[in-house]
Amino acid sequence: MASAAPPLLPTSVPAAAPATVLSAAPDAATSIASPDPAATRAFLGRVYDSAKRSLSGARPWPELLDRAALSRPDSLSDATARLRKNLAYFRVNYAALVALSLAVALLAHPFSLAALLALLAAWCFLYLLRPSDAAPLAAFGRTFSDRETLGGLIAASVFIVFLTSVGGIIFSALALGAAIVCAHGAFRVPEDLFLDEVPDQGLGGGGATLNLLSFINGATGGRV
Repeated sequence: MASAAPPLLPTSVPAAAPATVLSAAPDAATSIASPDPAATRAFLGRVYDSAKRSLSGARPWPELLDRAALSRPDSLSDATARLRKNLAYFRVNYAALVALSLAVALLAHPFSLAALLALLAAWCFLYLLRPSDAAPLAAFGRTFSDRETLGGLIAASVFIVFLTSVGGIIFSALALGAAIVCAHGAFRVPEDLFLDEVPDQGLGGGGATLNLLSFINGATGGRV
């Protein structure tokens, strides 16, 4: 009995199917919308106008530094009365001195300055100057709402200011500036000051605070 013939093998190899390239979306990529240029310009313009308007109320610096007007107070009540009058008259100059003390302290500690600048940039790009119609923030494979983003920024601010050396530097600089202001206000004789020219804004600066909140609220699209 004749054996069966072996099966014929194919003489050509079928072409391999082209491999499909899958574009893997990076999980850790962060989706950050560019700040609205109009909102950025409005924010910076209002900050500049507010600073310019505030500094326009500064008294002449030679009047502040007049050594002939310095004398030792007779009592604690006299020092308190002098300080109260001088605060009302030189409030813009005193605020500039405190700001200068803070600036010098931060410039002397570059790491703290860099941390504060990074925190400020995060607030601006992730919340303050973020367009109101921008897509929710996406990072590490999940999406964060505006409320969650705000909570994260607040937590980062609390951590940097209160749990690192940055907070100590800031508070030390503010305390030094306040001590300089109190010492000058207690020793500066206010008899030659025209206190009736001081606008009725109060020592608390409520008007300036309201202006600050108003332009921040306008620049951020009403989310603050």
